[in-house]
Amino acid sequence: MQIYFIILVVVFTLACDTKTDSANVSRITANKADSTEKKLASNVPVYTYEIVNTFKHDPKAFTQGLVFHNGFLFESTGNYRESSLRKVELETGKVLQKIDIPDQFFAEGMTILNDKIYQVTWQENTAFVYDLNFNKIKELRYQGEGWGLTDDGTNLIMSDGTHIIKFLDPETFNIVRTVPVMQENGKPLFLLNELEYINGEIWANIWHSEETETGTTQGRLPNIGKPNYIARISPENGKVIGWIDLANISPQDYGGEKTLNGIAYDEATGRIFVTGKRWKNLFEIKLIQK
Repeated sequence: MQIYFIILVVVFTLACDTKTDSANVSRITANKADSTEKKLASNVPVYTYEIVNTFKHDPKAFTQGLVFHNGFLFESTGNYRESSLRKVELETGKVLQKIDIPDQFFAEGMTILNDKIYQVTWQENTAFVYDLNFNKIKELRYQGEGWGLTDDGTNLIMSDGTHIIKFLDPETFNIVRTVPVMQENGKPLFLLNELEYINGEIWANIWHSEETETGTTQGRLPNIGKPNYIARISPENGKVIGWIDLANISPQDYGGEKTLNGIAYDEATGRIFVTGKRWKNLFEIKLIQK
């Protein structure tokens, strides 16, 4: 009986030690993971901004796509029964040319490639192709939603609200390849919206990123804790290689659906322009690394 009791004591002691060791291992693993995440985060540069110029912007324009081309802004605006394609004078904000999109379409991102304007739609699986005078050349079909659109000089690059970026053949809209976009902590970055290709990088607005800390994105966007940020993404592997902090750039426009959404790049001069949905202003900015 005494021997049996001793055996029970030994087994119980070993079990307790095992649990203690497991708990210690879990804590050590968690600490290492936390340390690794912080190290990864610290390696990704964050930029703030300086406003170089402020221009007028149509406060009724629900901006979904923005391009600077041949000295003018080209803009795609959204919402059902309000969608349009516009040519805008930068210095005054005056709309020089405009066509309305049929009421059943919700226009989204747009880009200009080989003197053709490409404009996608939200849930209608349809892309419109125009010449530079806004004459429609053709329509193309694709699977999934259309959000942001840009190009790398060869392929179109489209976001669809997930963390996946699609590279598309401009003639057929067939998928050439896809890239998952990952944050520096290893988590996917969802709700990629308006896109711009700048110096070999994809810049992406994150839809409602100004509200991630309040949880209003309903869990679809991991809490990046970065209000009004633009993500700088590697087109090769989808990793976030930088953040642009645009906090307070246009405080009178925040709230509701007046979110940041519009990036344009003047390749000839290096100028960068940003605006948002129904913003009163468009800003030329200069980046400053924090």
